[in-house]
Amino acid sequence: MSDQTKAAPSSSPTVVDDPYKRLEITLNPNGSLARNPNRFPNTSATPDPDPTVPVLSKDVTINQTTHTWARVFLPRQKRIGTNKFPLIVYYHAGGFIHCSAASTIFHVFCSNMALELQAIVVSVDYRLAPEHRLPAAYDDAIEALLWIKTTQEEWFTQYANFTTCFVMGSSSGGNIAYHAGIRLAEEADGLRPWKIRGLILHQPFFSGSVKVESELRLVNDPVLPPGVGDLMWELALPIGADRDHEYCNPTTTKGTNLMEKLAAVGWKVLVTGCDGDPLIDRQVELVKSMEEKGVKVVSHFRMGDHHGVDFMQPYKANALFLVLKDFIASATSVTL
Repeated sequence: MSDQTKAAPSSSPTVVDDPYKRLEITLNPNGSLARNPNRFPNTSATPDPDPTVPVLSKDVTINQTTHTWARVFLPRQKRIGTNKFPLIVYYHAGGFIHCSAASTIFHVFCSNMALELQAIVVSVDYRLAPEHRLPAAYDDAIEALLWIKTTQEEWFTQYANFTTCFVMGSSSGGNIAYHAGIRLAEEADGLRPWKIRGLILHQPFFSGSVKVESELRLVNDPVLPPGVGDLMWELALPIGADRDHEYCNPTTTKGTNLMEKLAAVGWKVLVTGCDGDPLIDRQVELVKSMEEKGVKVVSHFRMGDHHGVDFMQPYKANALFLVLKDFIASATSVTL
C-alpha cells in the first residue's frame, strides 16, 4: 500500500449517478432532508432478562432538549466486584446524515460486539446533518461521555469498569470518535477516576480537497463511491467549509497539530480498514501522520472487502472482534 496515498487532481472522473438517489434522500427548501424511512429498519431494545437473549439492551435519555439518547448493551452473564466489564462508547455510521443507535445493522453489530468482547457497549444516538451540521455530532459525543461518567444508572454503577474505557466509531462514527478523543484529551485529568485507554477508529470517514489514488481506483464503488461521500460532506460540514477543514481532513497542518493532544495523554489508537474501501488511502495517511506526531497508533488493514463490511455482513465482524480483543488487552496493560 506504499503508493496508496498518491494524490491526483480533483477533476478526475467521478460517478455520474445522482448521489441523492443513491442515498434515497431529498433536500427540502428549508435545508432539511427527507429520508426514506424504510432504508434502514430499526430494532427495539431488549431490556428484560430473558434467558434466551445473551445480551440485554436498553435505551437511556442523555439530553431531553436535543433529543439525544443511547442504547446500552450488557452481556447477560453479569460481572461484579473487581471483575467488571470494560466499557466501549460507540458512534454509529451513516455519513453523518443517516441511521441511529436503533438501526438494526448497528443494534446487531453492538450486541455481537458486547458478547464477543465481554464488554458493555454504549451506542450513542447523536444529531444528524444537515439539520444539525458539525460540530453538533461532536458536541453530542462529548455530552454522552460526560453523562456516562456521572450517571447513577445501575448497569454502569454495578457492572462497568470505568478504568477500562474505549471510544469507538465506525465510518462517520470513527470520525466522531477521533474528534471526541481530541477534545477529551484536552481535559483528561478532569476525567479521573475514569480512564480512557484508547480510541478505536473503524474504517473512519475522512476526505480532502484533492482525490487520492484509492478514491480514483474505486470511483465506481457500489457502497461508498467518492461522489456519495462528497455529498455527505457537503451536507455535514459547516456552511462555507471546504474538504480540507480539520473536521474532514485531519492530515492538514492544522489537523496534524491537533494530533499532538492525543500524543500528550498517551492513549493508544487503533485504525482499521480494508483495501476494497475508497477511504483506505485516507486511513493509511492518518496513521502515518499520527506516527509522526508521536501518537501510539496501531493499524490493521486487510485485503478485499468493502466499506461497512463488518455491520453489513455480521459474520465477517468476527475477524474485527479478534483484532479488538488484542488491542483492548494491549491498551489495558499500559499504565496511564
